[in-house]
Amino acid sequence: MGRPFQMIDVFGSDAFSGNPVAVVHDAEGMATDEMMAITRWMNLSETTFIFPPTSSEADYRVRIFTLRGELPFAGHPTLGTCHAWLSAGGRPAGEIVVQECGIGLVPLRRDELLSFVAPPLIRSGPVEEAFVEQVAAVLGVGTSRIVEAEWVDNGPGWVGILLEDRDSVLALEPDIGRYGGPEQLDIGVVAPHPDGSDVDFEVRAFFADDRGQLVEDPVTGSLNASLAQWLIGSGRAPDSYVAAQGTAIGREGRIHITRDGSGVWVGGSTVTHVWGEVG
Repeated sequence: MGRPFQMIDVFGSDAFSGNPVAVVHDAEGMATDEMMAITRWMNLSETTFIFPPTSSEADYRVRIFTLRGELPFAGHPTLGTCHAWLSAGGRPAGEIVVQECGIGLVPLRRDELLSFVAPPLIRSGPVEEAFVEQVAAVLGVGTSRIVEAEWVDNGPGWVGILLEDRDSVLALEPDIGRYGGPEQLDIGVVAPHPDGSDVDFEVRAFFADDRGQLVEDPVTGSLNASLAQWLIGSGRAPDSYVAAQGTAIGREGRIHITRDGSGVWVGGSTVTHVWGEVG
């Protein structure tokens, strides 16, 4: 008998329009190499594995893997894993679901949409001018078109790039061949939509994969969490807004952001499309 798993669409505004994540249940006893092999076989941006918690404050523990290796935190896998745990009969100890992962404990709310509280940034502040020039070259824009650049790293390594408008974001045709720096590339680009639009911001996410190719992520919870902390904290965004992501690659991701007294919450739809067994 294999281990049960689900494939879940996260942040989609319609069927198969968000970002998929594979979630493997009952992972206790699995070795890291085994989880990495399954992740590569799934060939998704992330695959997660559910374990019993080691903290008395947590409801479950998750390990999150990309094709490059393990992450301490990621957004859409957090929502997808919580959805999978609940749908498989998981019962939280309290009203808030508490996930244990590499960065610690992450609270999740169960309202109309699942949402997680944005974890603290591990790197913030202005980006060095030389690196901004490198990122601008990769994106194919002049540095004069970058309104602001900010480190917004909550685990994966994101650098946030603010452009003037949605059309500038959607017109990007990045090329990693124009990059000559030593740092891992994890680029989040954001710009406001015109007034009266059904969403408030357009987001795109680019990262280098294990083969050194630049990949665009369909919808990215960790990036939207850190962008929200930056944009709201700097007064560039209201306490509640909706971001679109994936437009340029045929997806229709919608990320719902709300800031309240307990933090910045990142929510979206979660739908299981595949049940199966692996192993």
